[in-house]
Amino acid sequence: MEHAIETDLAVLGGGPGGYTAAFRAADLGLAVCLIEQGPRLGGVCLHAGCMPSKTLLHAAAAFEEARAGEVYGLRFDGLRLDIAALRSHKIKIVEQLAGGLDSLVKARKITRITGRGRFVDDQTLVVDDPEGSTGVRFGQAIIATGSRPAPLACAPRDPRIWDSTDALALPAVPPRLLIVGGGIVGLEMAQVYHALGAGITMIEAEPQIIPAADRDVVQPLFLQVKNKYRIWTGTKVAAMTARAEGIEVALSGGTETTELFDAVLVAVGRRPNLEDIGLETLGLAPDRQGRLAVDARLQTAMPRIFAIGDVTDGPMLAHKAIHQGKVAAEAIAGQPATFAPAAIPAVAYTHPEVAWVGLTEREAARQGIVCAKGKFPWGASGRALSAGAGNGVSKALFDAADGRLLGAGICGLNAGELIHEAALALETGATAETIARTVHAHPTLAETFAGAAGAVCGSVTDLLPARPRKRTQ
Repeated sequence: MEHAIETDLAVLGGGPGGYTAAFRAADLGLAVCLIEQGPRLGGVCLHAGCMPSKTLLHAAAAFEEARAGEVYGLRFDGLRLDIAALRSHKIKIVEQLAGGLDSLVKARKITRITGRGRFVDDQTLVVDDPEGSTGVRFGQAIIATGSRPAPLACAPRDPRIWDSTDALALPAVPPRLLIVGGGIVGLEMAQVYHALGAGITMIEAEPQIIPAADRDVVQPLFLQVKNKYRIWTGTKVAAMTARAEGIEVALSGGTETTELFDAVLVAVGRRPNLEDIGLETLGLAPDRQGRLAVDARLQTAMPRIFAIGDVTDGPMLAHKAIHQGKVAAEAIAGQPATFAPAAIPAVAYTHPEVAWVGLTEREAARQGIVCAKGKFPWGASGRALSAGAGNGVSKALFDAADGRLLGAGICGLNAGELIHEAALALETGATAETIARTVHAHPTLAETFAGAAGAVCGSVTDLLPARPRKRTQ
């Protein structure tokens, strides 16, 4: 070991959760050491997830809108998408954001170490790099090591079989691309590669795409893409073989067939990164899902050790990790901070977007909760129709007993922005009456959420009132 560093807080992992925790702790006066094995901070979200994917999706959406612009009298002769220029722009955005993080580390006087860290006891980390090792002696530590794409057991090793990181690098545009997994990542990448000219086949083991959301919320997206891609639900990969002419895939379940593809994107979820970080020396062990148990302060069973982000229970989302990073840092600094959100929103940045927060109808039924359901079709929204976005829906579920919002789902233009009104309403215990009586600007897409609440109250005027009022259990 070359030398030892003494610090109040060691943060293992420099992704959104890790660097947020480090920044907040430094702002609260703690000496912080931030350890990241990659050359740049930002983790998967910045380098192989959120930021590059949203850059590519924006380009894909703009391209599709331009091709559909004739309805508005717009004509673009010779419209094409330059993949090299798009790849270059994506890299530029990522580099700009990574440089900003480096500047914030320096401004906060955080000690930054590049290398792979592992615990040797509950007060010491050793960070290994090609040139040696560094000891870090800490008062407390936060594990923020994130996650990686889950592999497909039957997939052979072949450069034509991609995970999400590979796909975001835009290695090629395969004429025949199979996407295994109809969740958020699979659908986002389908949109990008379809815009680039790939032929898309998507399979999903569950009965619908985006299984975590209610079917009626996902339906506008499904109607939009079903004629662009082949989508087979209830279908799994039975076998996969690499051949010279392509990847041969045998499918079973809803669709029984064997076909040849030029590339296969595996998008079946993620696994926490907890291997080889010395958990055994701490007496900590992951659960069956590979995650660490934490309390409301994000503290593990070892008092000095906290954990945040994808290595803890809950959705593997960057915004969960960011909020947990703040809570952990504040708790370590002695503040009365806890992580207990009413709900965490999820967004598929497809075209149209799908967003949801809180309980779905299926979850409410499983819990035996009687709900009042309000839906507002975007075909009744002047703003949606004027923007060519009439194929959308806003849905809200309210407790039949007291009228409080329990969950919401939106499919349509900018749904990922609109869902946060519902998230705030959930956190504050707002009722259908409160939301419906809140003045929303006209004409806006946000009005559709008020319309969903008004449908439950019986006060909506842009739709015929439903009698008797629908309830779900």
